[in-house]
Amino acid sequence: MSETDLRFNLLVSWLAQYFGQEVCISLICGDASFRRYFRLTVNKVDYIVADSPIALVPVAPFVSVAKAYQQAGLLVPQIIHVCNEHGFVLQTDVGQAQLLSVITPANVSNYYQQALDLLVPISQVTTITHVTGQQSLLPEYDSAFVERELAIFTQWLIGEHLQYEMTAAETTMLTTCFQLLVENVEQQPKVGMHRDFHSRNLLINHDDPQQVRLAVIDFQDAVIGPVTYDAVSLLRDCYIRWPENLINPLIEYHYALAIKYQLMTADISFVQYLQWFDLMGLQRHLKAAGIFARLKLRDGKPGYMADIPLTLQYVIDIAKRYQNLTPLSEWVDKVVLPLVQQRNRLSKELTQ
Repeated sequence: MSETDLRFNLLVSWLAQYFGQEVCISLICGDASFRRYFRLTVNKVDYIVADSPIALVPVAPFVSVAKAYQQAGLLVPQIIHVCNEHGFVLQTDVGQAQLLSVITPANVSNYYQQALDLLVPISQVTTITHVTGQQSLLPEYDSAFVERELAIFTQWLIGEHLQYEMTAAETTMLTTCFQLLVENVEQQPKVGMHRDFHSRNLLINHDDPQQVRLAVIDFQDAVIGPVTYDAVSLLRDCYIRWPENLINPLIEYHYALAIKYQLMTADISFVQYLQWFDLMGLQRHLKAAGIFARLKLRDGKPGYMADIPLTLQYVIDIAKRYQNLTPLSEWVDKVVLPLVQQRNRLSKELTQ
């Protein structure tokens, strides 16, 4: 019996013991980590249960951040029962439809404004309480953190996936551009940060008959970091791209929110904020491209490969707006993206 089957049987037994009856669970999905999620219905009540192998993905951060987010007024899954030994977490079902599945050009502005409003309470969560009762600050998204993430792009996309050997000039160029992205993080005001705030991690919730609310999930990697990070994660989503005429007013909306709620001081101009926002997006998209490649090569999850071209197109389009990042834009445009597209075509042909 495989490890996956063993864990499934353990999970079903654990749930049956908790509910005092046999249960039937159905796989929803696995995410970009090693977690799997199942849905079950008991006595006409829907639940979600996470299977999170503790050696790979500890459950304690999820439980602690869930409590902190709930106390901040955010709609998040309520933790019902936890098995720390095996890494099982039974929680309420806060929604079955991802925001990504319902947004259209007609409603995206309203939904995204609602999502950006959630960043105010998220930004205020900087400490968590552990199961022991001890409090601690969230981890800091600092220069070393950023450098590790950027290295994922170089190692996994450029090296492992594309098998591309950079020239000395390309290496120097990339190092210089990466340093600008690191400095961009250092310059920004720091707030509580979800770190994966996008349309797949926001669920449509209909519990309140008066209004449709957005529920927040996948928050276990929360940190303290740059004020623009979560906003650019949403507005320049790795999985969908909207026209600039829809997104630009939303960027301005978040800028106004950040000033209003003192996430940054009023003397910070929109021009400065926009540069922070743009460069933060570049860092995130480079990292995401590397992670998508790593998911295929290391974790056996090829489904994210189709999302790499969009992340690289963001890099091309945004980097060329800044003179000192133009070399990065040109290199990704002329070298990296064509190689990725070529690899994707070959993979598609081999599977047909």
